Amino acid sequence: MAMVGPQFFDTSVLLAGMIDFGESARPAQRIFDAIADGRIAPPHTAWHCCLEFYAVSTRLPEEFRLSPDDCWRLMEEELIARFRIHQLPAKAGKNFFQAAASEATLGGRIYDAHIAEIARQVGSKVVVTDNRRHFTSLLSRGIRVLTAEEFARTLRQ
Repeated sequence: MAMVGPQFFDTSVLLAGMIDFGESARPAQRIFDAIADGRIAPPHTAWHCCLEFYAVSTRLPEEFRLSPDDCWRLMEEELIARFRIHQLPAKAGKNFFQAAASEATLGGRIYDAHIAEIARQVGSKVVVTDNRRHFTSLLSRGIRVLTAEEFARTLRQ
């Protein structure tokens, strides 16, 4: 089944798509292959996901860790060049925090709520993440939440 509308990719997919963690990374790597050959155009993500990519990839265990220069090079070539990268408009911040408070969003969940709100604001029809439970609030808004493996199965070969 073809996915229509903007497709939004969370940090977990960005990491596994660009860093070979072994078998578990294969679905995300298939997604990045599809992005590179234009079958997903344009992919969407958030600047916050780019920040998380940098933070995590430069602090991974040594066998996976990227140097800051290598991380930047990957970000420039794979994310900035190929993705539409968004952030929450300043005027939406107040409403975002009011909604988070009324939904009793606690602690670090605010970060995923922020990413989810950006995906919603840009009109995403699907969010691809390997942290599905962090984005289930989108389901009630008609936005599908798929794992990288589920999304990769929808891709044409």
